[in-house]
Amino acid sequence: MTALDVSTLHNSEHRRPRAVPDATHDSAPRSQWEAVYRRRLVCGDVVIVLASVFLAQWFRFGGDATSMTSGVLGHLSYTGVSLALAGMWLASLDIFRTRSIRVIGSGPEEYRRIFIATVRLFGLIAIVSLLLQLDIARLYLAFAFPLGLGALMVSRMVSRKLIARRRARGEFQTSVLVVGSRSAVLNLAENFERGTADGFRVVGVCVPGHIGAKDKVITVGGREIPILGDEHDVIGALDLVQADTVAVTATERLGCDGMRKLAWDLETKDVDLVVAPSILDVAGPRLSMRPVAGLPLIHVERPRYHGAQRFAKTSFDFLFASLILLAISPVLLATAIAVKATSKGPIFYKSERMGLDGQPFPMLKFRSMVQNADKHVEALMKNNEGAGVLFKMREDPRVTKVGKIIRRYSIDELPQFVNVLRREMSVVGPRPPLRREVEAYDGTVKRRLLVKPGITGLWQVSGRSDLSWEETVRLDLSYVDNWSMMGDVLIVAKTLKAVVGSDGAY
Repeated sequence: MTALDVSTLHNSEHRRPRAVPDATHDSAPRSQWEAVYRRRLVCGDVVIVLASVFLAQWFRFGGDATSMTSGVLGHLSYTGVSLALAGMWLASLDIFRTRSIRVIGSGPEEYRRIFIATVRLFGLIAIVSLLLQLDIARLYLAFAFPLGLGALMVSRMVSRKLIARRRARGEFQTSVLVVGSRSAVLNLAENFERGTADGFRVVGVCVPGHIGAKDKVITVGGREIPILGDEHDVIGALDLVQADTVAVTATERLGCDGMRKLAWDLETKDVDLVVAPSILDVAGPRLSMRPVAGLPLIHVERPRYHGAQRFAKTSFDFLFASLILLAISPVLLATAIAVKATSKGPIFYKSERMGLDGQPFPMLKFRSMVQNADKHVEALMKNNEGAGVLFKMREDPRVTKVGKIIRRYSIDELPQFVNVLRREMSVVGPRPPLRREVEAYDGTVKRRLLVKPGITGLWQVSGRSDLSWEETVRLDLSYVDNWSMMGDVLIVAKTLKAVVGSDGAY
């Protein structure tokens, strides 16, 4: 990669855009793929909504031509009612900006907007029906609502998977020019590099005070990213790399005046301006923008471990665990018979784990190893493939034949739903640690004990046994700090996919 002449860049009136090798990507400009993607979402929404309302009409009335009576409007055809409902539904999805480029492909926020748009529409219909004395068939609405909402959610989920795959191949990218201190831009670039499904690719950086520095590039993931000048060179650098977004981090060097000027300079360009606060692993629900004395301040809410949040989580755990145990009872019985018939020892293995606030409890699992397998750990420690204080072996000689099968599909962990009913564990939470792990924790890692350990969690859906110790800790701490019910529901859904694919299980 050729270095950029910084002194030429600094003199903005003499700047001329020229190509920067390896700085840009091969995918189409963001404006092109965004337009195509949004058109596909619109078409999908139209098909789903129309299909849902007319299937509901057919389910309730069959092929009969039926009309609805109204004290104000007289007789109305249900075909007309279905068309009107479909139009309002599509309008509601548009009003709540469910297809905004800010949320498409983002997951929780996209699903939340679809849910709110649908629920509020049907709530409005109920109120209007009462006021206008519309005798709308309840079964008709009761069928259309869940069918349409579920189909919309599944459609966006599939679309999100498809765009994530395209982004992993280097397509559907948003090219980013990052402005900030060297350490801050390096950290932000590394985070963008890990989050390939989000599609942000750093194509250049501007480092305040960089004039005269010898280094011309930063290296992230084996890829060299050019340093294109300092905070005064953003517009010129933007023309060079044709970035779609300017991301500013560690803004103290720019200051209020510099940020205001940068925002004004970008108004004439089709470029987004985003500011990355120096807050790691704090999710959107804990962040809110509050104007104070004319300044936009980011308020960081405290993590919520008590009160209504805990009650909701406990209720969810009890209901979910009860339903799951009832549904999988045949699997539990068959596994118990197989374990007992093929090896000596008890059916269940009770492993001491540390729970909420560091309290020990016996975690239940189907026994997948030979009897007294714990006594052989020291002899096998030289073959340990685990990270940090974890012990893992891909070819552990203590595992029985049945154990290999039930481990591969996580069947050995199903009895932990009993621990959930006993309120020792949660369905979703940090990984249940051993006593020796907790004894090795530093002050930071102990935050994992602020919530109950879970049968599944971010660690489960992000690689399971393939994760490093540091990454496991980071994910657990991120979960503790950003705990939410919607997040739990999404993790449960992702867990089903991870278990079916047997990703990282051994």
